[in-house]
Parts: sequence; structure tokens; C-alpha cells
Amino acid sequence: MKTAVLVFPGSNCDHDAYHALKYVIGVDAEFVWHKRSSLDGFDAVVIPGGFTYGDYLRTGAMAKLSPVMGAVRRFAEGGGPVIGICNGFQILLEAGLLPGAMIVNDSLRFVCDYVHLRAGTDRTPFTRGIPEGTILKIPVAHYQGNYFADERTLSSLEERDQVVFRYCDPEGEVTRESNPNGSARNIAGICNEGGNVLGMMPHPERCAEEVLGSADGRRLFDAMVAWLGEKST
Repeated sequence: MKTAVLVFPGSNCDHDAYHALKYVIGVDAEFVWHKRSSLDGFDAVVIPGGFTYGDYLRTGAMAKLSPVMGAVRRFAEGGGPVIGICNGFQILLEAGLLPGAMIVNDSLRFVCDYVHLRAGTDRTPFTRGIPEGTILKIPVAHYQGNYFADERTLSSLEERDQVVFRYCDPEGEVTRESNPNGSARNIAGICNEGGNVLGMMPHPERCAEEVLGSADGRRLFDAMVAWLGEKST
């Protein structure tokens, strides 16, 4: 079982993802430079957070042009599991692999804190075995994490079971106060129609061990491993 951790100029959460996968979860992980045009031999892809290309133009707008994104598209179209975290989510949006866009937080400030998420579906490789309604404690760290889409797209996401996570309070209530950035309908993560591509602003790789204040993020990677194991049998 081998996982690709993509690396772009400006990535800064690649080592966090690598550590969580290799030393916490115990799967084979490999850094993949953005100029690589093939993902042959990999079973899963992680697009980590950071500030690719300095976030110039728009977050993720330049990274989407890197050769590796063509390989990511082919991998995703083949049903392979892909997770984009924070800047990785922004890249997936810019690449058109997920619908919508990211705009500046409504506070106009960088937000770095633990938040609570309510799981909305267990049909992705990363939420398999995490029942709907489960509350997770996972940190965020972003300035442009305000998910935006038109009302038609938002309704479609809900109708097609593509809203994977929503910001909530510790009791699981979806409230305006629990939304750290102003995201439409408190959306923190979505998936594609096939369910194999997940984009989320919170950082599960930063809370895969209790010493970090929460190990809830580990559940997503454990789910990925279980999903891949079922697929290979």
C-alpha cells in the first residue's frame, strides 16, 4: 500500500502528512515532486496544505497547471482515492476536480485554531466507518478558507450526498458561531460525485496523535487504509 504526498513550491504540510502516514498509520509514503507526470504504482494521493507558488493570483490557481495534476486527474477518474487538505482543497477546486471556490475568510483574518466537524457521509474512502453525525476535533489554519458556490451547486452537493464535513459546535450543532471562516452552509469538506475525491480545509494530518491535542484526524487515514484493503481483496 503506497501513498503519494505531492510537493509543490510552497508546500509546507507535506512533511506532516508524510509523518502521519508513514510513522503513525504505518503505510508506505513517498514525496512526489509537482513536475512528475505519472502516479503509476500509487494506491492513494494526498495533496497537502501550504502556500503553493506563494498563493499568487489565487490560491491553487498556479499549482493546478503543474504536470502532476494531469496525473491526479487520471488517477481520480480511475477511481483512486485523493484527499486535498487546505491548500490541497483549493487546488482541487481550481483544477475543477471539485465544484466551488475559496474566498477570503469573512473575518479578513488568518484563522489558526481547533474546530469541530460533523461528519455528513461515510461513502468516501476517508470516512468509511465514520458514522454520519460523528463529531471530530481537527485544526484549521487558513486565510482563504471561505467555501463559496452558487445556491444551485450547494443544493446539488447536499442532494447528492457530497457534503462530507460541516463546521459545528462541540455538541454537533451547526451554528454560525462555529463557522470559522464564513463558508456557505458551514461546509468544511466536500467530495466528488464518485466519492473518491475529498477536499477539506481542516488538517487531519496535524491531529493524528493524542500528544497534539486530538487524534481524530487519524480516523480518516485509518479509513483510507481499510478501504484500500477491502478493494484489494
